[in-house]
Amino acid sequence: MNFTLRIKNVFRSIKNSFRRFPITIGVSTALVIMLVILSEKGSQLTQNSREILQRINMIIALGIPLSLCVKLIYEKKKYSNRVYEVIGYIFGGVILILYYLFLLKDFSMTSMVRYIGVSLFLYLAFAYIPWIGRKADYESYIIKVFSSFFLTAIYSFVLYLGISAILFTIDQLFNANIPGKYFYYTFLIIAGIFAPSLFLARIPEIDEDFSEYEYPKSLKVLLLYIVIPLIAIYSTILYAYFLKIIITRIWPQGLVSHLVLWYSVLSVAVIFFITPILDMDRWAYRFKFWLSKLILPILIMMFISIGIRVKTYGITENRYFILVLGLWVLGIMLYFAFSRKLNNIIIPISLSIIALNSVFGPLSSFSISKLSQNNRLKSILTRNHMLEGSKILKAPEDISIEDKEEISAILRYFENHHSLENIKKLPEDFEIKDMNRVFGFPYTEKDLYGYDYFYYQSEEKGKVLEVKEYHYLLESYGIVDSTQIKDNVMVSYNDRNYNFKIEEKDNIIYETNLKKYALDIIKNIEDLNIKGNNTIEADKMIFIDENEKIKVKFVINSINGERRSSIDDTMLRNIDYYVLIKIK
Repeated sequence: MNFTLRIKNVFRSIKNSFRRFPITIGVSTALVIMLVILSEKGSQLTQNSREILQRINMIIALGIPLSLCVKLIYEKKKYSNRVYEVIGYIFGGVILILYYLFLLKDFSMTSMVRYIGVSLFLYLAFAYIPWIGRKADYESYIIKVFSSFFLTAIYSFVLYLGISAILFTIDQLFNANIPGKYFYYTFLIIAGIFAPSLFLARIPEIDEDFSEYEYPKSLKVLLLYIVIPLIAIYSTILYAYFLKIIITRIWPQGLVSHLVLWYSVLSVAVIFFITPILDMDRWAYRFKFWLSKLILPILIMMFISIGIRVKTYGITENRYFILVLGLWVLGIMLYFAFSRKLNNIIIPISLSIIALNSVFGPLSSFSISKLSQNNRLKSILTRNHMLEGSKILKAPEDISIEDKEEISAILRYFENHHSLENIKKLPEDFEIKDMNRVFGFPYTEKDLYGYDYFYYQSEEKGKVLEVKEYHYLLESYGIVDSTQIKDNVMVSYNDRNYNFKIEEKDNIIYETNLKKYALDIIKNIEDLNIKGNNTIEADKMIFIDENEKIKVKFVINSINGERRSSIDDTMLRNIDYYVLIKIK
């Protein structure tokens, strides 16, 4: 086939996709237009307006898989009256509007995780809707869809590189000064209009027969002779580690759960794709037969690892997803191990149900995590005799630093991911700064490396600052690259070594290091036995220094870092301050 004919076939396919999926391509095109508008006008908009536009774009993006599902349901039902299809699209549009109004009010963790869960559900539904009610050859259908996706990705990538090369060449040879944003717009048009059109053109028709579909030789070679041997080697390594655990009786934590989980998910995918050749290839059959059974002890090891973390720290959204996905993999592997005739459409259907259940309802990741962390907090408070009915009492003097850190971590979890209002035992309008008053100890945090993290701020931070008798007021971040305050007088600050200096005609007339002031604050705080995050009296955060030419007043707003074995070994992360300068 010559080049011209290939190009004609591509455009013919795109034309057919416009005819079959006009709404989906229209929605995708609208998304491209909105992203261009956001790029052009974003810097001119207020933060609130920009976020509104971003949320609208997210809803439009959600409309892509939703419109595909509506179209495939319409094709599946074989409605001859297009009114039903129009009603379906209108209903889908109403759902998107309601989702925007009630479920995507902000960019919080809950909103983002829920958005991902709903997107995953819709894309999985797109993959199985055409095959509901059909039994055989589902894997062949998915293989063809995946092949179309990867072919589209290659075409789109090559097209983008070609157009980018043309723009770059014109820019360099003719000094055209082509803005960089045009490369971004090119990407948007190719990824948002060309690629979906080409991909959808290759989606099989609802009634297409796959009984004579020939299994791709390249895929067979990839899976049987590359991927499966790698999985076998990986399985051997995990079994060796499993034996080590039995011998040492030291159960795994942390990373091992992810290593086992994603290996297991990949194994599910491989067995899914080799299902059409199980009866024809003994190597494929043996892999499915043995792996589906040998992986079970490895999964049990993973669940023990997760259980150790859950017992110690309770359930959070991340642990919930690992646990639920692990249970799903276990169920699918048991299905592979004991089912004589596989009907693999159960894989995307069950995963889509789990995705939706994980972000909505009483069994969602959010509900279970909040319940778990509330119970964990109650357990710690009860153990330290800090509960009287529903009222929190101040901690006893002998409360351990570990319990202080755990209570602080639970509060931090709710503040960062949900709301402090979701903690049942807290008084109304509680804030982290109220910990000393309510719990009897300040916020206490330990970083990943075992050091005590601290953050101290002045009680006057953000309030009125008196500047009388001084000539200049500067902020720390404003003088990092030096700034001129008077003819031939420059002020500079090195935020890496905390060195501050004032120069006149290249002569240093004042120099000091802010680190010594920060360490003085920390030393004073430690003498008072204060730890964690705290608001400090303003006069303890102010330092005045002068010489015959200059008088300076440092008003430190906040300092943060990690407390090590000694004051001198303290790791500072940032010092935020104002400096008032008087030139004599």
